Amino acid sequence: MDYAWAGFSLVQDAPRRMNSRFQEIRLNKVFPSAAEALRDIVADGQLMAVGGFGLCGIPEALIDALRDSGVKNLTVISNNAGVDGFGLGKLLDTRQIKKMIASYVGENKEFERQYLCGELELEFTPQGTLAEKLRAGGAGIPAFFTKTGVGTMVADGKELREFDGETYVMERSLVPEVSLIKADVADQSGNLRFNLTARNFNPAAAMAGKICVVEVERMVANGELAPDDIHLPGIYVHRIVLNATPEKRIEKRTITERNV
Repeated sequence: MDYAWAGFSLVQDAPRRMNSRFQEIRLNKVFPSAAEALRDIVADGQLMAVGGFGLCGIPEALIDALRDSGVKNLTVISNNAGVDGFGLGKLLDTRQIKKMIASYVGENKEFERQYLCGELELEFTPQGTLAEKLRAGGAGIPAFFTKTGVGTMVADGKELREFDGETYVMERSLVPEVSLIKADVADQSGNLRFNLTARNFNPAAAMAGKICVVEVERMVANGELAPDDIHLPGIYVHRIVLNATPEKRIEKRTITERNV
């Protein structure tokens, strides 16, 4: 029997046993470019998750590569839709997104225009519910009950149930075909560490995806990350691409004038 270690995963005779390329576990997870990392895994009509909060912790190079791939009719799960001309806003400009599942979209005029003109579908989701939909998907939980949204249009058409005298609405979890995320540091096995608030939706999106591609600013050798410093184990990560110099655009720059 042929065995190979891939991060925390033990693969037996893997090439003959995997049912699809989305289940592939690679010994070498590092790809030379974002375009190469996405080349054979993205397709028209996919459900996709993209990490980040505002412009904080977004996978800039992977978004650019996704735009350049030309795939279309995407349903994208993300807390928000970037801003005009940056982040997911680039995919809105090229009309590659058919539907957004998001909680906040107020910083993107093109998003507003497409939605009001009927060119873009939108599934508004309360922010905490969106996070739990991804977390539950990554944990193998198909649905859960929450009080958030009860009595509003968020609950329209969904199952309601009473627990301990309170009404809850059932929400289905989300399991995207591909997740694109951003981390600060990765080792060769895909163990990740995030930088401060860039942690936001990235871990949940990574765990939920059937295949996860991560963009990082630094690569280190296996063993350099202390176990207690690892925020997400490499078993969730399939592909890694290095982007050492992301733009990290500031969404709203506020400065204090200095009295001279």
